[in-house]
Amino acid sequence: MKTSPISLFAWLAVISILLSSCASKKDILYFQDIDQVLEKAEKTSYSAVIQPNDLLQIVVSSYDLKAVQPFNLPVTPSTNLGGNVNAQMQLQTYLVDGDGNIEFPVLGTLNVAGMKRQELIKDMETRISEYVVDPIINIRIMNYKVTVIGEVLRPGSYPIQDERITLPEALGMAGDMTVYGKRKEVLVIREENGVKKHGTVDLTSASFIHSPFYYLQQNDVVYVQPNKAQVQASAYNRNIPIFVSISSVLVSLIILFTR
Repeated sequence: MKTSPISLFAWLAVISILLSSCASKKDILYFQDIDQVLEKAEKTSYSAVIQPNDLLQIVVSSYDLKAVQPFNLPVTPSTNLGGNVNAQMQLQTYLVDGDGNIEFPVLGTLNVAGMKRQELIKDMETRISEYVVDPIINIRIMNYKVTVIGEVLRPGSYPIQDERITLPEALGMAGDMTVYGKRKEVLVIREENGVKKHGTVDLTSASFIHSPFYYLQQNDVVYVQPNKAQVQASAYNRNIPIFVSISSVLVSLIILFTR
């Protein structure tokens, strides 16, 4: 039985679509060599570094509450988006200026940019100990967030509560990469001391856990680039494969009923 040119064209169209959608698992799977990498892994830790424009919440406490009162900002009522005052009170924050300084009660100007949170706590404990016995300092970065954009399920900015987040965790918060994301070239953009820098991470290899971009810093931007298939797809109507499939079915039906 001879195959008509139209029928042959329809089958070739279907096969070409199926072949174009195939991808190697080496381009998709994460952490492919994790066993070898973890054998050589060393113990690591991460602490956030205070940067200009950070909002710091600093609370000084002690057994003598009256003695630490001058070192704490007043507590103010919080307001919602509509401007209404909520019953919950909130602590005021210190904005780190462009020179990396904050103005702190009694102590005056403090240069805090470039310091880790524990370093600033120890420094302030030493300074305040001149006025208060056994002060306890609690510091938090209130505007710690990372932004994930590109080929992820839920792009957006995400606030981080514990000041420590890894790149895989950030991608997980954004719903993970789509199948169209370029896993071998995830771009991370960050700013340190007013200087912008960037780097790419290959998530298919577990060796990226040693990258300086494994732990994200506040205000980092993660961009998942589209892969070649997605870039090519943007040049034509995404409904074309559907139209081709429908056309092939119609052609087959026409051939069936016209024999």
